[in-house]
Order: sequence, then C-alpha cells, then structure tokens
Amino acid sequence: MAKPDLKTFRDRMDKAVSALKEEFAGLRTGRASAGLLEPVQVDAYGSMVPLNSVAAISVPEPRMITVNVWDRGVVVSVEKAIRAAGLGLNPVVDGQTLRVPIPPLTEERRKELAKLAGKYAEQQRIAVRNVRRDANDELKKAEKAGDIGQDEQKKMEAEVQKDTDAAIKRIDEALKAKEVEIMQV
Repeated sequence: MAKPDLKTFRDRMDKAVSALKEEFAGLRTGRASAGLLEPVQVDAYGSMVPLNSVAAISVPEPRMITVNVWDRGVVVSVEKAIRAAGLGLNPVVDGQTLRVPIPPLTEERRKELAKLAGKYAEQQRIAVRNVRRDANDELKKAEKAGDIGQDEQKKMEAEVQKDTDAAIKRIDEALKAKEVEIMQV
C-alpha cells in the first residue's frame, strides 16, 4: 500500500459541493432560469432523454422560459414532461415553441423551497463527512502498514479535517445564498 493521496479526497469533497450547486439550479426561485428545466426527462424516440437534448431552452425575460423543440413530433411529449415534472409549471404551446410562464411564489412555497434547499445541503454535508471518514480510514491503514509514520498520519488527518471544514463552509455559504434568493420577493 502506498502513501494515501489526499488530492483524491479533496476532489470528492469538491464534487459534493458541485452536486449541491446543480441541485440548487433546479430549485425554483421567483425568477426564470434555464436550470429549472434541467432535470426534466422527455419520452422521445422510445426512451427517456433530458429536455436539453431535444430542445433549446432560453430565458427571454425574468418570468418566462421558452423551449424551442427541434423535432415537431416531440412537442407534445415535451409539454407533458414539463407538466409532469412537479415544478408547478404550465407550458403554452405555440408551434414548435413552448412558452413557460413562471408564476410568482407564495410565502408558503418559498418556505418549502428553503427547507428543501436545507435538505439538499445536509445530504452533501453528509457526503463530505463520509469522504473524511474514508480518508481517515485509509490513513490509519497506511500507518498500520508502515507506509507513513504516526506523526505524518496525524498531520494528514488535520489536513483532511481542514479540507472538510472548508467544503462544509462552501456548502453553508451556497445554502445561505440560495435561501436569500428563494425568500426574495
């Protein structure tokens, strides 16, 4: 067994933060965002495909998303997929273009979204802590195998903890920013 590479664990922590930001992009705020429709899957050509692989998504104004479907035969499927996505959106079909008005959020819905954002953040905090646990386990194994000394193990564990704290701080900052964005009227 070789000396553990802390960079791989740091990368895994960074991925958790990135995953959180992707989840946040799908959370609806008062403004329209192309990221809102990213998780939508469309039944096209006999299989489920992401919406952005059958249409172009754009945001011409703050409360409107337009979806330009490339293939006329898929328009109905795209409309159904957006309605069924559970985002509370009702697209209006106009030829091969769907206009999706973004209704203003109620106070209650804002609080639900803020709670959901908190849940997403907690899942990623847990993921970061799991990476820390994996790193510490590997450091203990390396120390037992004699690949690193006890002092070096302690020093590397402190570095892993520092990376963990930094990743959790970035998650908390992203959550705070998203909550402010959600609660903004």
